[in-house]
Amino acid sequence: MSHFSKQDELVSNESANPTFSQLIEARLSRRQLLGGSAAATLTGLFGGMSSLAEAASKTAKPPMPMKLTALGFTSVPFSTEDRVIVPQGYVAEVIYAWGDPVGIAGNMPAFKSDASNTAEEQAVQAGMHHDGMRFFPLPFGKEDSTRGLLCVNHEYTDPGLLTTDGNGKMTEAKYRKAIAAVGMSIIEIERQKNGSWSVVRPSRYARRITADTPIALSGPAAGHDLVKTAADPTGREVLGTLQNCANGWTPWGTYLTCEENFDLVFCDNSQASDHDFNVKRYGVAAEEKLNKWAEIDLRWDRQIHRNEINRFGWVVEVDPYDPESKPVKRTALGRFKHEGATPAVAKDGRLVIYMGDDQRFEYIYKFVSAGKFNPKDRKANRDLLDSGTLFVARFNEDGTGEWRELTQGKNGLTADKGFASQGELLVKTRLAADVVGATKMDRCEWIAVNPHNQGELYATLTNNSQRGADGKAGPDAANPRKNNLFGQILHWLEADADPAATTFKWDLFAKAGRPDTDKEEHRNAGYKGDAFGSPDGLYHDHNGVLWIQTDISTSTLNTKEYAGMGHNMMLATIPATGEIRRFLTGPAGCEITGISFTPDHKTMFINIQHPGEPANELSDPAKPKAISSWPDGAAGGRPRSGTVAIRRLDGGIIGS
Repeated sequence: MSHFSKQDELVSNESANPTFSQLIEARLSRRQLLGGSAAATLTGLFGGMSSLAEAASKTAKPPMPMKLTALGFTSVPFSTEDRVIVPQGYVAEVIYAWGDPVGIAGNMPAFKSDASNTAEEQAVQAGMHHDGMRFFPLPFGKEDSTRGLLCVNHEYTDPGLLTTDGNGKMTEAKYRKAIAAVGMSIIEIERQKNGSWSVVRPSRYARRITADTPIALSGPAAGHDLVKTAADPTGREVLGTLQNCANGWTPWGTYLTCEENFDLVFCDNSQASDHDFNVKRYGVAAEEKLNKWAEIDLRWDRQIHRNEINRFGWVVEVDPYDPESKPVKRTALGRFKHEGATPAVAKDGRLVIYMGDDQRFEYIYKFVSAGKFNPKDRKANRDLLDSGTLFVARFNEDGTGEWRELTQGKNGLTADKGFASQGELLVKTRLAADVVGATKMDRCEWIAVNPHNQGELYATLTNNSQRGADGKAGPDAANPRKNNLFGQILHWLEADADPAATTFKWDLFAKAGRPDTDKEEHRNAGYKGDAFGSPDGLYHDHNGVLWIQTDISTSTLNTKEYAGMGHNMMLATIPATGEIRRFLTGPAGCEITGISFTPDHKTMFINIQHPGEPANELSDPAKPKAISSWPDGAAGGRPRSGTVAIRRLDGGIIGS
């Protein structure tokens, strides 16, 4: 989920690898030559949107019964109201907003609406800009839906809101508060007798992990020269995690928080020449684009500390059940702008993690563990993510695909190409994917696994305004499109419905857009129901519902090509029906993100990120509520990102 408009325009991949639009165009031309009808393109280029789902049902038995065959709520309309709107019969309640105390005994400072909380107070309060999250029932191993731990990412900060003088000169105090406002929270929550939820304070599980928390480096890149620094000559411990976007989890009850736009906090005025892979392929710029941290702490300046940036861009594993445990950056999963890390269990018991790289023309990856998941011994799985094989996806024009292995010494990934070891390859994951011929995608965001058939997957490709610009891939009749402002949802089935397979078949589930436009590249197709654009968050629940969240940039919300479409939203579909309905709309200037459920599916948790964000994405400290006053309204001093608990008033299943 890119939050920064300049970042959204960045293209770092200049390789000659095929783009997804070129593949779709080739498939369309081939179908027409073979006599394929135009109608086939409207229902997915595989002869029907449900074709893969039908194949999946024949190859794998669902681990639990499907409960829903139709959605049970009425769509909410587009909205420009400054509040969260849910269908009739539902209620949405804020339970954890920026600045709320985490719940550490004896250290629970209240939020000050003028932003005068200190860095020390911020370090034990909710961070800024909630993103991915996951509910973990308490105690471990019990599917309790009334009490649990909620892990919540805090992606980045808005300097205009974070401190009293907002965008003024960077100081030590402001820097320290920014460091404390990112990372993630672990909070304990419980359901009250009336059905509402609250944070348990104090709680022995309460914890903040920030950009200053010691974190271990493990896996093949740990200890490599490229991750060693003067402060850490061993290359095995990093201070902090940041730009924590989407997330994942493991079947042994740990949380995976994903580092996305890490380049935004680094600067490199030397620019080290074009052959520097962090400049050319990871986007580090001469000037720090986000918070000016390098003005206070030189570890963010690559002229001084060239390897510090290599210690970010990883998936971080955290044990929410053990507040004393040390987080671990699992380098075997590769280094890129991680949007999420969605798990699946292969037929032979190996763990598979699916990951998107959220930048224009980047790739889709998966990691397959060498060892097998042991459901009877939690400790036996502790380092399962340190050893295995990383793959990158290649989508072929005939609707087939393959996972190409990223292992040093294979597929041209040799020392003369800049990959002398697996550790070096993982630090340079994007470069390795270039070499093996992966398919360039349009900003892959979240990936969802069908829990009834873990070989069936969906992915959101949020948009790509660079499609067809400056010699980039041109338009095609299907999808993605030139100047692709609305995005699409991809669908694929692993061979034999096995997540560990190295081949797959793919089609397109839905082309986002609007029906009331005369521009083909902006028109929705492939589904029936409500219009939407810029799909981002994605989750397939155990009742068969696929949930879709949108992240339309604030420079585009309800204007330009999105005029009349209101604020960002959340939608739902039961894929086999081909119908998409709008479930929720958010307050002004926000993104809808983060999704998790209690085991009984009677409570859904989502996050409202950056309410009140203006079109230039930097709040004016003199007018903090110019766009939004959510969630505190007139009583509050500034908008706050927050976690929302959604439930049916009759206590029923969400979506039914």
